[in-house]
Amino acid sequence: MTLSNKALVLFSGGQDSATCLAWALNRYARVETIGFDYGQRHAIELAVRPTLLQKMRMLSSDWDSRLGDDHLIDLSLIGKISDTALTSDVAIAMQENGLPNTFVPGRNLLFLTVAATVAYRRGLDVLVGGMCETDFSGYPDCRDDTIKALQVALNLGMATRLKLETPLMWIDKAATWRLAQDLGGQALIDLIRAESHTCYLGERGALHDWGYGCGSCPACELRARGYREFIGAQGK
Repeated sequence: MTLSNKALVLFSGGQDSATCLAWALNRYARVETIGFDYGQRHAIELAVRPTLLQKMRMLSSDWDSRLGDDHLIDLSLIGKISDTALTSDVAIAMQENGLPNTFVPGRNLLFLTVAATVAYRRGLDVLVGGMCETDFSGYPDCRDDTIKALQVALNLGMATRLKLETPLMWIDKAATWRLAQDLGGQALIDLIRAESHTCYLGERGALHDWGYGCGSCPACELRARGYREFIGAQGK
């Protein structure tokens, strides 16, 4: 546990960011959160953020005392300059470059740059993000090399020693569920299932065993498969 640092967690309202927030709350003395409204189709995640944050506070008195301000930033310019399945009403498909059209070019680069600016102003020295290149959709801005390079660029550009932490980088979705269980027990698992949102299409009709979602988009497929692997491993 590193209680001397102060962290800013990129918190979308999804499974990965909720797990990262729990990870940070177990590790840092002061934790703030930041979210981005960029015109995403699955904007329901922005609606669930406040409830999810409040209920995470209720899971632990330590978490409640460490969790500070939340910052919601308008980055609608991303939606205006992007033409992707996450910012436009088009079908999810693969592109000629081998990437799914759910990839929003520059999104994580901009998220982390804005978060670093907020962290600078707030006196926070760690950024925590849910980027992962083990069990993901192939986005190049989720790769470890990208995050390390950006950390260097941000610190050179702002004369800081900001650290970018990605606790999910080398684990799959089943391991992400296990990490959540280790951090907050069954209560956190249940909270993530019922209150977080990860579906690309913003579907929040039926509650599945793994949570809400359409069940067919890449995000839902990854989440559902990981949950069932996690549950299956528990039964062995």
